[in-house]
Amino acid sequence: MIKMHRIAPLFVVLAAGLWGIDGIILRPALYSLPVPLVVFVESMLITILLIPVLIKHRNELKALKRNDWLAFMSVAVFGGVIGTMSIARALFFVNYVNLSVVVLIQKLQPVIAILLAAVILKEKPSKRFFQWAGLAVAGAYLMTFGFHLPNLATGDKTLEAAFFSLIAVIGFGASTVFSKRALRNVSFEMGTFLRFSLTALVMSAVVLITQNLSKISAVNSSQAYIFLLIALTTGGPAIFLYYYGLKKISASVATICELAFPLTAVILEYIIRKNLLDPIQIVGVAILLYSIFRVTRVKMVHVSA
Repeated sequence: MIKMHRIAPLFVVLAAGLWGIDGIILRPALYSLPVPLVVFVESMLITILLIPVLIKHRNELKALKRNDWLAFMSVAVFGGVIGTMSIARALFFVNYVNLSVVVLIQKLQPVIAILLAAVILKEKPSKRFFQWAGLAVAGAYLMTFGFHLPNLATGDKTLEAAFFSLIAVIGFGASTVFSKRALRNVSFEMGTFLRFSLTALVMSAVVLITQNLSKISAVNSSQAYIFLLIALTTGGPAIFLYYYGLKKISASVATICELAFPLTAVILEYIIRKNLLDPIQIVGVAILLYSIFRVTRVKMVHVSA
């Protein structure tokens, strides 16, 4: 019988792959809408769809302590609000065209997550883990840029794009770590519900303060369909997969598995836009995939959560 902790990283990889599909295929159709409104509608819709989960697992709420609620609220704030809105802002500054500065800084996310996991969760990866994790980041770089330096000439908004990209990296890295802590006393199903419901709660305040709630009338029928499609595929189900895997592995391993996100984006670029990878980029793909595999096989010295 296959041990679940052996295949648990695969669920994180699948979730990251779905996020890649979301960013390349689905979410661009929503770019005309205010970012806070997009995050609010998405979170609220998924929360409503997950009400059966709340009903089935409602008894788990009794086991949650103050620190558990703080962890889930941190996920909502860092991942749902700060991370999502910052990356959208960064893409706005480069007009969704020259993404080099944004993509380059996103490669720092595993570094942030591993550092935060060491401080918050007391995870202590071995030297072998760091060797394979470093090789995975290097493979992701080669896959994206080859032997070329990133083109940072995005105009006079480069600094702003870099700043918001860094904020997004910190937000998403923190979200990975706080998600691991938040899942300690609940099932992955209830964890998914709380992740979206609390994000919806925070975003309701954000859209009211920014006066974006009234702009919901600007959502057309095709965008409403995209919202529903995201909720049923790359939104709720992706977090289900992600949290299922995250409960069984460390946050440090999970953040390396999340590098499947840029891998999916590269594959979709080939399928949709016929942007062929050069030989060096293909080598980068192979290095990334093998490194992710090896990282999932390295035992952690200590994991608190």
